Amino acid sequence: MVDYKVVLGILTLVIALVSYVPYFRDLFAGRTKPHAFSWFVWMVITGVAFGVQVSEGGGAGTWVTGVTAVLCLVIFVLALFKNQRHFHLIDWMCLLGALVSLAFWQLAENPAAAAVLITLTDAIAFIPTFRKGYHKPREDTPITFGLNGLKFFISIFALETLTLATWLYPASLVITNWSFATMMYVRRRQVKQ
Repeated sequence: MVDYKVVLGILTLVIALVSYVPYFRDLFAGRTKPHAFSWFVWMVITGVAFGVQVSEGGGAGTWVTGVTAVLCLVIFVLALFKNQRHFHLIDWMCLLGALVSLAFWQLAENPAAAAVLITLTDAIAFIPTFRKGYHKPREDTPITFGLNGLKFFISIFALETLTLATWLYPASLVITNWSFATMMYVRRRQVKQ
């Protein structure tokens, strides 16, 4: 008999890969202009979150976090070549937060505290993207963020172990991704008028 958590884990991977198809299409067409530093910080944060989840026995629910870290790296590299290389103070602060959460997890061996730091840092790292999305709502791909929220929502149910260290980060990604996608759709309508 197939374990439903494995099925959910595979489903999150499929959603992850499908969700980035329109993003990469728009990126290469020049319609999407990602904030490079945000994607770099998300890669670091998501990589740390993946490590925390795996160390806590998250199982199939962690797979999508690992794949997302790799996709964030790819987008960061592409954004550097296609877009901007100017970064604000808040960008550097977010990176520092990600590195502090990594150090906290490794040195203090406290996965729950690391998950809280990762989650807070990720929310702060979303600020430059929210700012850009508000002012330039046509320079990002809202469907990707909507599907990202969905994949992380499902991933929570695929987790083998439900602890603060395993579920907090994906739960926060559901909220931030769906909020960002919704804000972009609303702003596109406002700007169109």
